[in-house]
Amino acid sequence: MKTRIPVGWRVRYRLVPWWLKVIVVWAVSRLVTTAMVLTLASVQGPNPWTGAHPGYADFANIWDGRWYNIVAMSGYPSVLPLTADGHVTENAWAFMPGYPVIVRGLMELSGQPWAPIAVFVSLGFGLATALLFYRLMVRVLPGHAVLFSVALFCFAPLSPLMQFGYAESMYLFFLTLALLLLLERRYALLFPVIAVMALTRPSGLAFALALALHVVHRWFTRSKDPFPVRERMLSASVSIFSGIMGLAWPVAAWVVTGSITAYTDTELAWRAPYIHYQELIPFTAWFQSGVWWLGLPLGIIVVVAIILAFTLVMLSPAVKRLGTDLRLWLLSYALYLLAVFFPQSSTFRLLVPMFPMLGAFALPRSSLYRSGLLLVAIAGQWGWLLLCWGVDGADWTPP
Repeated sequence: MKTRIPVGWRVRYRLVPWWLKVIVVWAVSRLVTTAMVLTLASVQGPNPWTGAHPGYADFANIWDGRWYNIVAMSGYPSVLPLTADGHVTENAWAFMPGYPVIVRGLMELSGQPWAPIAVFVSLGFGLATALLFYRLMVRVLPGHAVLFSVALFCFAPLSPLMQFGYAESMYLFFLTLALLLLLERRYALLFPVIAVMALTRPSGLAFALALALHVVHRWFTRSKDPFPVRERMLSASVSIFSGIMGLAWPVAAWVVTGSITAYTDTELAWRAPYIHYQELIPFTAWFQSGVWWLGLPLGIIVVVAIILAFTLVMLSPAVKRLGTDLRLWLLSYALYLLAVFFPQSSTFRLLVPMFPMLGAFALPRSSLYRSGLLLVAIAGQWGWLLLCWGVDGADWTPP
């Protein structure tokens, strides 16, 4: 028998401001995640970044958190480090300056060390993203699904990143803001947002493609949806600007080091342990990865199946409910990953910018479905922490 909530409680709930509901959901999710992280830290042995049983802040700044720390304290090398056989090896140029600059600034103001300030910055941007995500989903989802989509975001399997020393939390804030401005067609405000976003995580080229597709869509639908000259000029200009910002960091690496391929060579160093040092050939890395993991012909078949499955998902009624602009972002970012990314354990993290798709999962009203999905998300957090964050000897599953 279905339990009925008393009318008085329903009225009180409706009177609660939307932002307070989001803060409560976010706070509960952070308590759950913190409990899991502390549990894992309590059994963590010595590793390249900490001793055994590290405290929360230290444990939250392992892996790439140390690279961001290096950028904040030492900047970027003017001479690229090389392996014994002359290949560019892993170095700070792979990590953009937006996040470490913010953390370093707060370190100078507060006098506190990197680890706790990095966690504080990530938490702050995580909360701000949750609030913005609510405003984004209000524009595309029915009322009953909006807060649940935020809950899915807050409890998602990779949501621990929102309280680690990684740039994802800050990047998601600016990405959500950019998507919201795009839906509201406030093109002029996109310029500064894209500038910061593109220097926080690699994203300028993917967002430029989404903007270009947006302009094309608006042009062909202008008879039903007027596309004034001013908006045409602004939207086209911001699309070009996003493309320029997508190339700004590789150009900066070139200027400082004198090597035109400094940035791409640095990024390729991270896939060298799998397939050795190779040139960057767009749209080949997924197939190289498939063959490395599964061999021929299964590796190729699986990659093709993933592409077909993604296409079917994008055509599903639930995803179509998100509207044209969000689907253009999902498509553009997926094409960007297919073009340049080599799939391995970091794939989970690289898929995080596709989080607007959570809105499609939030549509069903069933309380059993929603409870089950949240439990699956929490279990996913624990699984990801065990697989990718905890360090077990010579770990081959970086987050």
